[in-house]
Amino acid sequence: MSNSSSISQFLLLAFSDRRELQLLHFWLFLAISLAALLANGLILSAVACDHHLHTPMGFFLLNLSLTDLGCICTTVPKAMHNSLWNTTTISYTGCAAQVFFFLFFISSEFYLLTIMCYDRYVAICKPLHYGTLLGSRACAHMAAAAWAAGFLTALLHTANIFSLPLCQGNALGQFFCEIPHILKLSCSHSGYHREIGLMFFAISLGLGCFIFIVFSYVQIFRAVLRIPSQQGRHKAFSTCLPHLAVVSLFVSTATFAHLKPPSISSPSLDLMVSVLYSVVPPALNPLIYSLRNQELKDAIRKMMTGCFF
Repeated sequence: MSNSSSISQFLLLAFSDRRELQLLHFWLFLAISLAALLANGLILSAVACDHHLHTPMGFFLLNLSLTDLGCICTTVPKAMHNSLWNTTTISYTGCAAQVFFFLFFISSEFYLLTIMCYDRYVAICKPLHYGTLLGSRACAHMAAAAWAAGFLTALLHTANIFSLPLCQGNALGQFFCEIPHILKLSCSHSGYHREIGLMFFAISLGLGCFIFIVFSYVQIFRAVLRIPSQQGRHKAFSTCLPHLAVVSLFVSTATFAHLKPPSISSPSLDLMVSVLYSVVPPALNPLIYSLRNQELKDAIRKMMTGCFF
C-alpha cells in the first residue's frame, strides 16, 4: 500500500495521445494565455495610470484582474509544458502549490465579485451614501478581506488534502491538480470526512455570496426601472451588465463542472468543462468589462496611443 509520503509525483490527464493534437493544444493555450496576460495587463495599467479610473469600481477591477492573472498562471503553464514535451507528470510539491494558488485566486475572485456587486448596489440604490460607504479606506478593507478569506480557504483545504494518506495510485483525471480528484486517491475516512466538511463550509459561504448577489440585483433592477428617463436607465444598466455577465460566466461554468450528472460524465467532457471554468473566464473577463465601460476603453486607447506616438 502506497501513501502520500511515497508519492513523488502525480499523473495529469493528457489532452490527447496524438502528437499533432498535443501541439495544437499547446498553441491554443499559448494564444489564450497571451491574450489574457495582455488584456489584464492593459486593465491594470489603465486603472493605475488614469485618474478617471481611481474609483471604487476601478480599484476592485484592478484586484479582479490580478486574480484572473493568477488563475491563468497557475494552471495553463504546466498544461502547456506537458503538451509541448509529451509528458503528464507534476511533482508532489508542484501539485500542492497548484492546488493552493488556484483555490486562493478563484476564491478571492468570487469574494471580489460579491464586493463589486455591493458597489453597484450602493451606487444605484443608495447614491447619496456612496462616498461614505465606499470610501478609500472601506474599499481597501473589503479587498483585503477578500484576499484574506481566499488565502484562508486555500490554506485549510491544501493543508488537509495533502495530509491525507493516498493509496489509490497517483493518476488524476484532470489536466491540473484539483481537490476532488486528489480526494479520490485517499484511503483515510476521517480525513475524507474532514475535507467534505471543509467543502460544505466553503460551498455554504459561496451560496451565501450568491444569494447576496441575487438579492442585490433584484434591488438594483427595481431601482433602475423607476428611473424616469430612458437614457438614465440605459446608463445604469450599462454599469451593471459587465459585472452580471462575469458573475454568470463564473457561476455557470463552475456549477456545471462540479454538479453535472454522472450519466453524461466522460474524460473528454470533464476536460472540456474544466477548461471552461478555469481558463475561459479569466481570459474573457477583461473583454466583458472593456466592451461596456467607456471610461476604461478611453483610458486604454489613450495609453496605447501614448505608447505608439
